[in-house]
Amino acid sequence: MQLPQDFKDRMQKMLGEEFEAFLQSYTLDRAQSLRVNTLKVAKEDFMNLSPFHLRQIPWVNEGFYYNSEERPGKHVYHEAGLYYIQEPSAMAVATLAEVVQGERVLDLCAAPGGKSTQLAAALQGKGMLISNEIHPVRAKILAQNIERMGILNAIVTNETPQNLAKRFPEFFDRIVVDAPCSGEGMFRKDEEARNHWSIQNVEMCALRQAEILDCAAIMLRPGGTLVYSTCTFAPEENERSMANFVAAHPEFEIKKVEAYEGFAPGRPEWADGVEAVKDTFRLWPHLLEGEGHYVAVLQKSGAELANEITEKLPDINKVAWKSYETFAKENLVNQPEGYPVMFGEQLYLLPYALPLRGLKVVRAGLHLGTCKKKRFEPSHALALALRPGDVRHTCKLTREDARVNAYLKGETITSEGEKGWHLVCVDGYALGWGKLSGNVLKNHYPKGLRWM
Repeated sequence: MQLPQDFKDRMQKMLGEEFEAFLQSYTLDRAQSLRVNTLKVAKEDFMNLSPFHLRQIPWVNEGFYYNSEERPGKHVYHEAGLYYIQEPSAMAVATLAEVVQGERVLDLCAAPGGKSTQLAAALQGKGMLISNEIHPVRAKILAQNIERMGILNAIVTNETPQNLAKRFPEFFDRIVVDAPCSGEGMFRKDEEARNHWSIQNVEMCALRQAEILDCAAIMLRPGGTLVYSTCTFAPEENERSMANFVAAHPEFEIKKVEAYEGFAPGRPEWADGVEAVKDTFRLWPHLLEGEGHYVAVLQKSGAELANEITEKLPDINKVAWKSYETFAKENLVNQPEGYPVMFGEQLYLLPYALPLRGLKVVRAGLHLGTCKKKRFEPSHALALALRPGDVRHTCKLTREDARVNAYLKGETITSEGEKGWHLVCVDGYALGWGKLSGNVLKNHYPKGLRWM
């Protein structure tokens, strides 16, 4: 692997005697891991179901290493949202956020969604998560991952931090800033990051991170928690960034939290001697099984309640709402709760009556479905948010059933039961919708997700 020479020179100066061990880590295979989605399946139940060889990740209860020759991304349980394939070090960020059910949480730089889905699992459907991504294409990928995990209470936005800060002053209990960075910690897995690295880019990233953090400071309520992370080794983006932030924002302090196995402390000597950064964490690839990461937990002084920011939502089209109610009466035992809003023909449930006008919203909470001329067609997102006990009609399959692959390929399959909408499930977990007529189940698995 060809590493930039300026990068190697700097790392040798930083690490001294550790440098050879650090360099040696680039010759090793990177760790492969997944995180169980506890919104859908308990950890213990997944362990009993899992066809993979799993080893516990020390710093996340639901995280596991798997063997590199296994391919969980091509398994039906992945399509059912039972787990998220995520780099192990990256899982530390949401772990250290220590989210509590019922809180208002913001993931400010959220794509592709690993940290957001982990934060949502901690919320367990209570409270609210806003997952934001400034790049439109990446925001769509984020929304797809939120959907696959069956998350009910997340809003996905495609906004600048500055626009969000204007709308949500002192609104959030916890904010995660997984900041865009120079990506040095990902060199082992990302050739593009290696090719685009430069000292100048490190400096540009540090400036951008400071702007994002200023916006986060505005949006966090007094007493709230801010978690800052990067996947780089550069002190300018890590210890020095934190030292500069607390100097500019005296209402914040770096919080001392318990270290996990393999976590190394931040280095004050890389931040002009600011002692507080020793309570931040560096995750080094030569000291643990994972890529390079940096994490800092900060607390804002005070103990005030978050601002109440609500508005009266527009009235729902009565004909459209009636079509959903008819569908729900015929097909659902338990209905998801929230504030109904419509975008064209699309019906959503917001977790909170938020003022979304003027914001670029990719996913306004849970997408229920499409209202078409007195007829309601349920969404794939609704299917993945439901459990078999929430619906009146199910098509129950096991993972060995040949109909599973046929369904995922978009084919019609055979089934039995009453005419109408059926939730197709594998081993008790939702995969999507089918519409039964006779013994033929018409496939409603989305075309863009179908297996080849």
